[in-house]
Amino acid sequence: MTETTRPPVGTATRSPALVIGLCWLAIVVDGYDLIVYGSVLPALVSGEWALSAAAAGRIGSAALVGMLAGALLAGVVTDRVGRRRLMIGCIAWFSVAMALCALAPGPEVFGVLRLVAGIGLGGVVPTAIALTVEYAPAGRRNAANALMFSGYSVGGVLAALGGITMLEALGWRSLFWAGAAVGLVLLVVVVAALPESPAYLLAQGRAEEAVALARRYGAPEPVAAGPARRTPLRELLATPRTTLLFWLVTGIGLLLVYGLNTWLAQIMRQAGYALGGALAFLLALNLGAIVGTPLLGALADRVGARRVVVGMFLTAAAAILVLTTPLPTPLLLAVIAVAGACTIGTTILVNSFTATSYPEHLRAAALGWALGIGRLGAIAGPLYGGLVVASGLGFAMNFVAFAVPAALAALLVLLLPRPTAG
Repeated sequence: MTETTRPPVGTATRSPALVIGLCWLAIVVDGYDLIVYGSVLPALVSGEWALSAAAAGRIGSAALVGMLAGALLAGVVTDRVGRRRLMIGCIAWFSVAMALCALAPGPEVFGVLRLVAGIGLGGVVPTAIALTVEYAPAGRRNAANALMFSGYSVGGVLAALGGITMLEALGWRSLFWAGAAVGLVLLVVVVAALPESPAYLLAQGRAEEAVALARRYGAPEPVAAGPARRTPLRELLATPRTTLLFWLVTGIGLLLVYGLNTWLAQIMRQAGYALGGALAFLLALNLGAIVGTPLLGALADRVGARRVVVGMFLTAAAAILVLTTPLPTPLLLAVIAVAGACTIGTTILVNSFTATSYPEHLRAAALGWALGIGRLGAIAGPLYGGLVVASGLGFAMNFVAFAVPAALAALLVLLLPRPTAG
């Protein structure tokens, strides 16, 4: 570019939507690779491996154990390797692991490979959120993050549709091959187009480069932290009430998300629905999140994340309780869509609430630790659902068991102090 064609200082030549869109694509594939287990679970329970409810729950939790390690690792290494390289490494990791899952000879090896895949999947989430919050306009961060993270539910929809169209015709392994192939395509796109984090460049002493990159994308310019910075975890624990409550709320939200996405199709299968019909409920859960999540994010930017998160967790509890009553199938699908918006969607909003409650230089670490510790709830979700299903307490108790944590999460959000960073 010559001097006569160079744009004025501060003029954006690229849109931050490019970064947010790439993060969205990463989360779509991430969501597919996680939720696909719920789509294939009916085939694994009644078909090739004849899994018990307890064994199915353990395998469902394996990927989430890996995600715990991956999210914590992301929080530790993001300041050393940068968010771009971390994203690239995580996508390559889980794409290869998905291909290996398709080749698994038995449930034991499959469980180990799901754990390995989870390490890569766990690193993608905090990295995508941190990049989105960093590149989004200052007054639109909740909306941008909610829109970006709606990709998780798009991945869930694709997993459910894949189950409906491919499971009986091509077998469960075909869904894992599809995930691996799409992941490798995503890897090429991200390598070619994803920029680095301006905040990371600034932390590396590359201030001019950081400012130029932020201006190129029309993003808020990064602000240098004070010279006497403590380790990220020590800074987070300097406000223990805020940090511990965010960890608890994130954990409960993830328990709901992964518990329902793992067990909903199987619960409806046991209720007498055919395989395609049971997977339609999983489809409705994630479609509800796709529609509801961006609306919740926009509302949070207007009235505040705290109010929206509390209201939606309470709505989730109410919707899940409604599922215990006999309803016509169309109405049942609509209620499940509301539950999806108010569990998956609200948990996504908690991520942006976490990010905007800490200073810029702490956001990646705050998200990494919240999602990492919160993965204990995610790990518990499939196990919790498996215990409830195996208890024999009946169809209604399957849903009551998920309504209680949603109500508890609303209470915990009310206990959060007012955010100190926006």
